Amino acid sequence: MNFCNVTARALSAAFLAGDFDVDGLVVRGSRVLGKRRRWLRPLARRAVETFAGRPRPRRVTLAEFILGDPGFLQASRRHGLRPATLPTAPSIMCPVGAAESWQIPSIRSAGELADWLGVTIGELEWFADRRSLEYKWNHGRLRHYHYRPLTKRSGQVRMVEAPKPRLKAIQRRILAGILDHIPLHDAAHGFRRGRSINTFASPHAGKRVVLKIDLHDFFPSIRLARIQALFRTIGYPEEVADLLAGLCTNATPPDVWEADTIRLAGGQLQEACWLYSQPHLPQGAPTSPALANLCAYRLDCRLHGLAQSAHAVYTRYADDLAFSGDRDFERAAKRFHLHVCATVMEEGFSVHHRKTRIMRQGVRQRLTGLVVNERLNVSRRQFDCLKATLTNCIRFGPQSQNRSGHGEYRAHLDGRISFVETINPARGHRLRELFDRIEWPERD
Repeated sequence: MNFCNVTARALSAAFLAGDFDVDGLVVRGSRVLGKRRRWLRPLARRAVETFAGRPRPRRVTLAEFILGDPGFLQASRRHGLRPATLPTAPSIMCPVGAAESWQIPSIRSAGELADWLGVTIGELEWFADRRSLEYKWNHGRLRHYHYRPLTKRSGQVRMVEAPKPRLKAIQRRILAGILDHIPLHDAAHGFRRGRSINTFASPHAGKRVVLKIDLHDFFPSIRLARIQALFRTIGYPEEVADLLAGLCTNATPPDVWEADTIRLAGGQLQEACWLYSQPHLPQGAPTSPALANLCAYRLDCRLHGLAQSAHAVYTRYADDLAFSGDRDFERAAKRFHLHVCATVMEEGFSVHHRKTRIMRQGVRQRLTGLVVNERLNVSRRQFDCLKATLTNCIRFGPQSQNRSGHGEYRAHLDGRISFVETINPARGHRLRELFDRIEWPERD
């Protein structure tokens, strides 16, 4: 990692830059007024070994390591060292080895970040909200997000946090300028160009057994610290990484849970309030899907390797994990499921055990609403329901079937038919013939 080079020649801006006060003399790198100090290079090696394979450490973390290092303490007693208060060294881009080829902009300070985003320093601090003022204030006009709770069929609530226009424009700039240039694991199919639920489910078609596992509270479980570590790993200095992470995360104010539409038991409501009160990826922000995929990269690597060892195939669509295989995998499916759950927890996520399914060929194998028993297909019930709707539209007129009050009912039906056409062209063609026979009012 490039951090090795930074550490070897400089141990922080107080420590990363490696400047210490030795009886009034400043130590720079591994020399003191031209004299090489033998204890500095071993200290740098120990720091590199400690933080290798982890995100680039914060200055305070590295300083704490150095101040607790036995070798440094021995050298400080021998030479009378004490930390010096020096001006902060110029920040530099310091990406991990794999990130050196990524086409991301070089941003070394808060001023450069503000210029790149087209805002002032004050506006940057306001939108980054590093003091969590969004959580503390009860005034909607001063908030950066609109909040809309959605009740799931399971009775739980998902909070949609949609950023207001200016913050959304900033997040889109971060997405297009930085996040879209970072490669994802090949197993990730959600929120990617050229990928869809079709590509997610098709590798599992015709397999003897399919294992489906859901991650619980996927977006809110990805916290601010993980996003900060991600941006530092990409190479951005600590201040820039913290600002970028602040722009992409949010802490939900407690008063939004007082809405009349929310029906939760006391314990569930308290748990939801606590979960969303921590700075997290907001579901509704343009940057959240890409950041979630990047934060799940190590999980994808481990699960892909685990699946290969069990002669299985692995794909992921957002919080849906799917594994499939033939006889070898079928015999080990239950034990394999336990290994997957352990890996998921080790990577900082949790499993929604009620949605876990081990589906053999004797039952309907379904992933993201698609049936994969023999080949990729829509369910018979979904097809028959849409076919009946189109038939009734021909007989009684389209308005008789628009029970949900869609403003553009024609476009709504057209979209549903187009979806079936992408999955099963033959069935889609039959539905399209019925659609073309509907007599639509002139205003439609």
